[in-house]
Amino acid sequence: MSPARTAEPMPSKGLAHHASRLIKKARWPLLALWLAALAISGVGASSIADSLSGGGWFVPGADSTKAAQQLEHGFKGRGQTTVTLVIHDKRYESDDPRFEQRARNIARQVTAEPELKVTDSHGWTSLTRQNRSDYAGDDHHTVIDSLALDLDDGTARRELPRVQADLEDRFGAQGLDVSLVSPSSFWGEVNTLSQEGLAKAELITMPLIIVILLLLFRSVTAALVSLAVGVSAIVFTLGVLAPVAQNHELSVFVQNAATMLGLGVGVDYSLFVITRFKEQLARGQDVESAVAATLRTSGHTVVASGATILLAMCTLFLIDLNVIFSLALGAVVVVAFCVLTTVLFLPVLLHLLGDRVNAGRVRVPRSLRERFRRAVGEADDRAAAATSAPGEESSRWFRLSLKVMARPVLFLTATSVVLVALAAPVAQLRTFSPDARILPEDSAVRVGYDHMQDSFGVGTTSPIQVVVTSRAPLEESEHSEDLTRFSSRLEKLPHVDRVDSALPVLESASPQAPLKALAAPSLDRLPDDARDTVRHYVAEGNRAFVLEVVADTTASDDAARDLLSRVQDEADKLPASSLTPVIGGETAEGIDANRVIQDGLPQVILIMLAAVYLVLLLTFRSLLLPLKAIAMNLLSIAATYGVLVLVFQKGLGTGLLGFEQTDYLQNFVPVLLLALLFSLSTDYEVFLLDRVREEYLTTGDNTVSVARGLTRTAPLISGAAVLMVAVFGAFGFAGIVPIQQLGFGMAVAILLDATLVRLLLVPAAMRLMGRWNWWLPGRGDRAPVQRPAAARAEADSEPERAEAGPPWPPAIPTRAPTKGRTWTC
Repeated sequence: MSPARTAEPMPSKGLAHHASRLIKKARWPLLALWLAALAISGVGASSIADSLSGGGWFVPGADSTKAAQQLEHGFKGRGQTTVTLVIHDKRYESDDPRFEQRARNIARQVTAEPELKVTDSHGWTSLTRQNRSDYAGDDHHTVIDSLALDLDDGTARRELPRVQADLEDRFGAQGLDVSLVSPSSFWGEVNTLSQEGLAKAELITMPLIIVILLLLFRSVTAALVSLAVGVSAIVFTLGVLAPVAQNHELSVFVQNAATMLGLGVGVDYSLFVITRFKEQLARGQDVESAVAATLRTSGHTVVASGATILLAMCTLFLIDLNVIFSLALGAVVVVAFCVLTTVLFLPVLLHLLGDRVNAGRVRVPRSLRERFRRAVGEADDRAAAATSAPGEESSRWFRLSLKVMARPVLFLTATSVVLVALAAPVAQLRTFSPDARILPEDSAVRVGYDHMQDSFGVGTTSPIQVVVTSRAPLEESEHSEDLTRFSSRLEKLPHVDRVDSALPVLESASPQAPLKALAAPSLDRLPDDARDTVRHYVAEGNRAFVLEVVADTTASDDAARDLLSRVQDEADKLPASSLTPVIGGETAEGIDANRVIQDGLPQVILIMLAAVYLVLLLTFRSLLLPLKAIAMNLLSIAATYGVLVLVFQKGLGTGLLGFEQTDYLQNFVPVLLLALLFSLSTDYEVFLLDRVREEYLTTGDNTVSVARGLTRTAPLISGAAVLMVAVFGAFGFAGIVPIQQLGFGMAVAILLDATLVRLLLVPAAMRLMGRWNWWLPGRGDRAPVQRPAAARAEADSEPERAEAGPPWPPAIPTRAPTKGRTWTC
């Protein structure tokens, strides 16, 4: 039986009260609108995966981008999309006639695939025995062909995984590894694995969320309502992004990021609102008043938190890299829908359910309930325990906060030392764009990459590509010999395994002046195989020449980056009047992407900090509290970076956790984590300080206000943190490496923020700051009216503050009252 309602007169004005009354009147039409919008969005959400791209790493106007564009036209075996066909025969060696028969049969079938639209090929199966040795691996079991596809990059990334799966089924039983290796096939595989990881993460996350919500609410109805908010936000987001992805390039990672954030943030927000609604009902309010009070308090907190996240994420649009734009757009849209769903549609469900929000009470085994209560410090949700000051003051949270504030310097110093120690490895942080090592070792594309690296050299899959264009045909250029000497200098650079180009073939025709052999009479006299090799490196018209510098290390290694710099220095020595070099390849693309992120990062940080400071300043009318929040957030984020470096770069615990050690972080992960974690940490800060502020307005006692605010919010913050850690952790363990790093990093950060920061750093710092917590220049020194506990409880139940009071947020007194109960620590 529900408690008796207190029939209190409602003020004639008040936004939350009017909103609650309007929602009550239109609850059924609003529910129908919600369901219709969900159905429409669901159609788009179900098809978004086919429209997403693995691209977004090219920097507009960069040399690496120009090199990639120039290689699309005029070269044999290269096209709009270029793929390397890797054939590895486990049974026969490459000089065996049966090997040749099997390899040529594979090549014929692959080039005949209608989905691939192969327009040209060049390699082992298309050349004669005398001229194909460069395309046979040192293991004598692997050969390669270069295929030109008449497919744009996006189409290739959708079609290649399907063709690759068919090739595995067709040839795997015959002892053949047949792989299509290229950036397009790599990102197509990433897209496929992302979908599989997303499904796996959802299978892990949904039961976890339901179990945690049942432990928090002990009500099936409340748990399902909370989950509905997160799922709705995800469906709305993917439905909105689907048409965008059809017309603009969006990264494959946007679906994973949006789903992860939607579940984490959406369920988190709904937890705040539903808990407050149940608390208001427990105090004896009717449903309309309870919804109004919830919107005024938790609803305000959700809007402030959402605004902070949106402002922080919008700063990422300053980085001119499509993958960052995609992820920022996904985060902005999903968080916006989380806020809208929580403050607009969740109240509809609360009005419809009323007291039935507690329906479906779950009998949790006593041992499990006690363990969970100890983990999150959950208090009994009965009205007496929820609203009684003595009950609060006897709780472990109250005692902990007083203990911390009794020795604030000690706890502040000790906690800061721990976080700084965790942050120390940040000095060794390295970033790069994803490479084949993020794929599972049994992936067909990864197998192809591994066969190429084992048989042709580590750098074969990611050569540094130097595209030199000439004003005149190369055979007529007066500086053609500079190109020959340039190639010789490249071969002598450290960490160069070899330099692939047309020069060896041309030197066989014209030893003294190799490029003169490009003239029609000399070129025509070459065998067909030789001409095809020349055209693989020299474009039609003889004005573009490619040199592929194969390193003896991976593209992301420091040696490869140093080699790229040396190649650039050598290229700068070419006569600019007639020869124009641009350098591309995986290493160049990764460095260009890193550079554009690093160049935009100072602006992002400054604007983000200013935006967060402004939101907190307007919310709490305090000059110093926002500075404290920013400093603590930066410290916890640095500690998170340090943990990521230890795990993913140093390999600490990767075997135990099942992660892949990559020696670097994906280059979008740190900057995305910065924005997400800064805003999510501010989320908890807003929620905590909102309660502290309510108490301070009542008591004027800084120490008691902090203790009571922490006591009232700690169980909920702990429960929300458990939820987020479960969601982000599930995505970390179920996803591929970039999502592993993102999900694991967010889980670690939330864990640090909800424990060390909120429970220790915040009360210690606020105790030391004292009345300076609420200082704002130019504000009058108005002391709050001290009221007894009964009056405070009655005030808490009011759906709106009296109109005669100051506007929201009301001014904070700068001096505590001198009369009344005194607390010492």
